[in-house]
Amino acid sequence: MAEEPINLVLEHLRAIRSQLNEHDERFNEIILRLTRVELATAGLRREQAGDAENVAYLGARLDKLSGEIDRIKRRLELID
Repeated sequence: MAEEPINLVLEHLRAIRSQLNEHDERFNEIILRLTRVELATAGLRREQAGDAENVAYLGARLDKLSGEIDRIKRRLELID
């Protein structure tokens, strides 16, 4: 009769270990997926920052071109 409780405890411990291994695998998968999400988010932020720089640059270029066009119009006496 003493063998039954020991076997029962061992059986439960094996089941617990099995569950822990499954949880470890799932946890590692979740960490991997979260890392991928973080990398994708960082990439999007870099793209967005690059786009903001491009917009600022293009805006400055348009302002300069607008000024040059106004100067040309004044020299050609197309505007006052």
